[in-house]
Amino acid sequence: MKTDLLNGNITKSLLVFAIPMLLSNILQQLYYTVDMIIVGHYLGETSLASVGACSVAFELLFVFVIGLGRGFGIVAARNYGSGNHDLFKRTVAGAIVVGILLTFFISVTASVFMMPLLKLINIPESIINTAYSYISILTAFLIVTFTYNICAGLLYAIGDSTMPLLFLVISSILNIAFDIIFITSFNMGVSGAAAATVVAQSISTALCLFYIFKRCRILIPRKEHFHYDAALYKDLVTQGFSMGFMLSIITLGTVILQSAINGLGYLVIAGHITARRINSFCMMPMNTIAIALSTFVSQNKGANQLSRIRKAVRYGNFIVVSWAIFITIILFFFSKTLIRLLSGSNESIIIENGARYLMINSPFYIVLGILFNFRLALQGIGEKIVPIISSVIEFSSKILFAFIFVPILGYLGVIICEPIIWFTMFLQLLYSFYTNPYIRGKTP
Repeated sequence: MKTDLLNGNITKSLLVFAIPMLLSNILQQLYYTVDMIIVGHYLGETSLASVGACSVAFELLFVFVIGLGRGFGIVAARNYGSGNHDLFKRTVAGAIVVGILLTFFISVTASVFMMPLLKLINIPESIINTAYSYISILTAFLIVTFTYNICAGLLYAIGDSTMPLLFLVISSILNIAFDIIFITSFNMGVSGAAAATVVAQSISTALCLFYIFKRCRILIPRKEHFHYDAALYKDLVTQGFSMGFMLSIITLGTVILQSAINGLGYLVIAGHITARRINSFCMMPMNTIAIALSTFVSQNKGANQLSRIRKAVRYGNFIVVSWAIFITIILFFFSKTLIRLLSGSNESIIIENGARYLMINSPFYIVLGILFNFRLALQGIGEKIVPIISSVIEFSSKILFAFIFVPILGYLGVIICEPIIWFTMFLQLLYSFYTNPYIRGKTP
């Protein structure tokens, strides 16, 4: 079901488009959680540790591939909004060509350097081979992940957020079933868990492609659309790399900060991981509105509807601020209960530190939600450098806290780290958005 983002009520369009995306994000989180539960339940703690230990390395690759798909989707949405169907189909063709080449290069490079990388991040020798057997399968079939994400990104580009949700539901159910079959019946160990993910994603991707061929012929380029267009390919590569690097830099900064937290003791680590899991779910609606806004802005940039873009950003900010206030109130009263429930622990250090993290961070969700919107809206109008600068600010600040403030302040340094970073990024993006020549009406 397509949502008309070029006409009609802006708030309604944003919410109708964003809700299936939010459900997809929630499902994806549950997808990985269930995957870990199955591995831990059937294969034991060593296998669970192997999968968990290499997850950081794979996440860096995974978010970059997701970023590529989103970046290509932004360019596609902009050209779809222009009403030029020939340009749009050339964009789809270009995204396919550039995406396949980049994914192949990333997959080969990752396969060659994966073992040295696993050693670099200090995975214990006792589980490194098991970890490698798991991640090597995922990296070898990274093209499957990319194909699904580019299909979903192109469906988003034309305003369809419902069908990607359906295909993700199918993938999630299949993954759980194949996990159990490959691990218990075929005795494949952690390799079975990786194979289950690849097979489930492959089936879901095949269904997605079948749907596009049957119902979305506008997404099917012809032979002439594959002719090389230097300007278009440059736009795709730079937009894809901008989004990919932005997500990777953010993830890498979190990894570095986590390395500092790991020195504070296992009880602090347990409390922090639990709080971060709650934090991720709380931020998800804001992040989803921002992603929906990027497609909305892209389409309307193509249609040259500046006033509609300005209103959408304003309404998007109202939505995320409303959510931030609501969830801050919930966390103020129920932080300790949620930490106790998710951690399954009554240890005071875990509960107190986790609750303190949530209660100090949550009032700054207002700032975070608005900066999400500004950053993705800027990418929607074609800005590539400014969003990366905000990510570099986050990355460098987390390094600063990890090596200077956390050793001095302990866990308090971790707690105050993100609100300070968010506010700094907010100021940079606020300035960048309202001084942008297109937003000011100075450039077409």
